Amino acid sequence: MIVWLNGAFGAGKTTAARALVDLLPGSTLYDPELVGDGLRRMLPAERLAGVSDYQDLPAWRRLVVETGAALHAETGGPLVAPMTLLRQEYRDEIFGGLAARRIPVRHVLLRPDETILRQRIDQRVEVPGDPEASESVRAWCREHLAPYRAALPWISAEAHVVDTTGLTPRQTAERVAAGVRGGAGACEIVQTPEPTAPTLAAGVLLFDERDRVLLVDPTYKPGWEFPGGVVEPGESPSRAGIREVAEELGIRLGGPLRLLVVDWEPPRPPGHGGQRLLYDGGRLGEAAARGLLLPREELRGWRFVTEAEAASLLPPVRLRRLGWALRAREQGRTINLESGVPVG
Repeated sequence: MIVWLNGAFGAGKTTAARALVDLLPGSTLYDPELVGDGLRRMLPAERLAGVSDYQDLPAWRRLVVETGAALHAETGGPLVAPMTLLRQEYRDEIFGGLAARRIPVRHVLLRPDETILRQRIDQRVEVPGDPEASESVRAWCREHLAPYRAALPWISAEAHVVDTTGLTPRQTAERVAAGVRGGAGACEIVQTPEPTAPTLAAGVLLFDERDRVLLVDPTYKPGWEFPGGVVEPGESPSRAGIREVAEELGIRLGGPLRLLVVDWEPPRPPGHGGQRLLYDGGRLGEAAARGLLLPREELRGWRFVTEAEAASLLPPVRLRRLGWALRAREQGRTINLESGVPVG
């Protein structure tokens, strides 16, 4: 497993992690910050010029998963990862990637009182003998206090919270170790194996009485999505869509469903691409919408949105696919796409 110590910059995660390694037999310190340091050394300067935080680099998020999986396989014991994660979509990408590799995550939030946190930041000496470098780090920590406060609701709802106010690093580690031994902080994420070849996937568009479309928020990958999933061997795509809606939402649709869009998604490493189908699942009445049942380990939420509202939730490729599916529904036809662009 990986014990992920989250919290504000300057909260003492790394110091507590070192103490925690001594309390968890066979454990190893895994610092994802070193992955960021390596990317800073290897990436071209022009690629880094517009990036203020290495967490915004897709390569960093992928490498954190791959490095963690490799280190976990090499050591065979728990990993302790002290790393601030404030953006929920980054959490989904990293924790979902680890779950896909069958590595369970224990998410722990170290949360001191903010007055104490500010004192710790003000007293922090990052580079002995270089006051300018240390002040630069302190300024970085202060700048991220507001994003930290904004992220506290979702982190606190998921993670095992340890109030570190007045605790030494050793005492903090002892609290974390006791919680981990008792199963605290376990992230229940659906374990979706990483594709090894192109896949065929079927999505279903469900509408409310105002013709808004239903989107769901997966726990295991960033961005919102349509209900649906990968077609299993020997299964028809339409039946796969019906099955996925029943599994994800608790709604049983009658068939057959009308096909709106066929979209060929090209391989873009590390993805393998494949065929993506969207079906019209019809309208959900108000009572049916109120009765939606989400599997906690797979989906954290749902909402009906207009096409304009979907623009802030869906990745560009899914947004283009949705737009053409809505046109196909209006026109009563099926549209063939390649990379989101109509063909033929």
